[in-house]
Amino acid sequence: MKLTKILTKKLTSFWLVSLAAVAFVFLLSALMSFVQLTYRFQQNKVAELESMIVTHYQLHGTDQLDTWLPAVLKAYHVVQFQLLLDQQALYSYQTDAHSSASGLTLYHHIIDPQSALTVKFELPSPLNNYQFSWYELLILFIGFGAISVFVRYGLKWITHELDGVELLALRSKMIIDGDIQGAKLSAAKGRPRLINRAISKLINDLEDAQQERGRLDQFIRANTFLDPVTEIGNRLYFENRLAALSHDNKMVAYGVVFLLEFDDDALMNVQADIEANKAFITQIVAIIPPLVSDYTDVIFARRSALQLAVVVPQLSLAEADLLADRLIRRCLLVKHHQIANHDNYLHLGAAFYKAGDQPSQIIEEAEMALRAAQLQRLNTWFMYDKGAVDKEMAKGSVRWRSFLEYALVNKRFFLLHQPVLDSDNSLLHYEIFSRVRDNQNTEIRATLFIPMANKCGLMPQVERMIVEQVLFNVMPKNDAIYCVNLSMDTLTSRAFIRWIQSALLEHRPLATRLIFEVSEDIFIKHQQHPQLAKTLTMLSKMGAKLSVDHVGKQVVGTHYIQTYDFDFVKLDRSIIRQVHERPENQLYIRSLIGGLLRSKAQVMAEGVEIFEEWQTLKILGVSAAQGPFLGDIALV
Repeated sequence: MKLTKILTKKLTSFWLVSLAAVAFVFLLSALMSFVQLTYRFQQNKVAELESMIVTHYQLHGTDQLDTWLPAVLKAYHVVQFQLLLDQQALYSYQTDAHSSASGLTLYHHIIDPQSALTVKFELPSPLNNYQFSWYELLILFIGFGAISVFVRYGLKWITHELDGVELLALRSKMIIDGDIQGAKLSAAKGRPRLINRAISKLINDLEDAQQERGRLDQFIRANTFLDPVTEIGNRLYFENRLAALSHDNKMVAYGVVFLLEFDDDALMNVQADIEANKAFITQIVAIIPPLVSDYTDVIFARRSALQLAVVVPQLSLAEADLLADRLIRRCLLVKHHQIANHDNYLHLGAAFYKAGDQPSQIIEEAEMALRAAQLQRLNTWFMYDKGAVDKEMAKGSVRWRSFLEYALVNKRFFLLHQPVLDSDNSLLHYEIFSRVRDNQNTEIRATLFIPMANKCGLMPQVERMIVEQVLFNVMPKNDAIYCVNLSMDTLTSRAFIRWIQSALLEHRPLATRLIFEVSEDIFIKHQQHPQLAKTLTMLSKMGAKLSVDHVGKQVVGTHYIQTYDFDFVKLDRSIIRQVHERPENQLYIRSLIGGLLRSKAQVMAEGVEIFEEWQTLKILGVSAAQGPFLGDIALV
């Protein structure tokens, strides 16, 4: 842009200098022509006078010259006149008025070569006697005015046209920098218009192509991870998501697994009316999401043609009993005309698990609970309970609120971090995690207290304390970049937004070393929330970078990544787990990276546990990653 503006200024200056040179040459030529014409007119008068004198001399000699010549010389404004014959004066004339020598023109001509008759004239310069009349001055004024008007108009026109070229250059730079939306909005006055319209058309085609790529990505994921009938996750999706809830093949928190199954024997003539059976399954599927909408990270999938699976993390045993009863009752409200035995066709098995349990063992226990429910020959549910409920985990909401408020007041939260390395194994930044100590000085993981903080509405206060510690305690000690997670409640909290805005304004240099990370689940559920876009835009303008994590956990489109202009896109651990053995996950990663090729977003991975995973991710084009293989979580 700087080079283009310099060339524009040079072109405008050259145009003005050229126009001024043309005008100067034109005026100089006109002036020279005027001078030449006046002198030519005076010479013609002198020639006429010489002809008259020669004629008189040939007829009368020098007689009678006094009678007519003085009047003629006076009429011709002759200052001094001499008629010479062989250098002897025959007649002389001189006016009483004296003119300066510099203002006189001398004519010395031999008018009769035979007799050597010579005349000398001294006349004032013809320009001295010329006076401009008012209409001539008016014509000159009009001419100069017209030139000024046309020059001004020409300058305005060429400046306008060159400004259009500048706009084209600006749009081109925006496209190169990846700001497609900005280039689209600045399409009003680009010149030449044909090129401007061509760029606008290409931008629209590019947006259509990106949307089509997003639809293709969603189509690939849908065909890989979605059940074609119910459009919820399939068995592969369920296994990936359940594996993501574990670490080293051990669950990282407590929760409940529900298996809901229809009795094949009770559904007579299932194949006779396929559409009716699909409608029945679809109605059942539509009932379940509203019942679990209040819980976070819920997994809902269709494991087989007649079995649905629901995993609800962070659910206590008492809440699991209530939810199981509600699930079975709501599903029994859906009627199917092909059911032979309405009293025994639907069963639900549930298994409570705690941190450290193996996923395969949990599924086995849930299937055992399902078989126990089927043995009762009734539409009922059965809970497999090993009696392993942690009492601290089963706290009520009131106790959790009291505990979290106490922890906030006494600052019992502490920070941990995990390195994020690029493909060259160089440090890119650190991601911040948090834990809290209870009254017995026991560490409570974030996977346990964050759901309860969300339920109690305390996440803005918790995350403000975390950001304060990062800004004022951690970042001044080094030059590293830190990534902090923000929840939906925090992003829409007016108190937090006012505080973070003033804090970043006061510490501008620190803002550029911050990355704010938001879960993909927020954009799925709250994409139309007006405050969400405003907050993210404000944080970006302050100099902070934006990241979205858990990408790929849900089967949704990725168009929001371009909409919110994220700097980093972090793949969910369910996509990363055993990626070297899962071609369908590799296909999704390739598709995602291809769709984000023209954006500034870098694709990263979380939860890398073994060398084969990291090697495969680098081959696929993932630019950075974090996980136990690359660096453990440690105290800040």
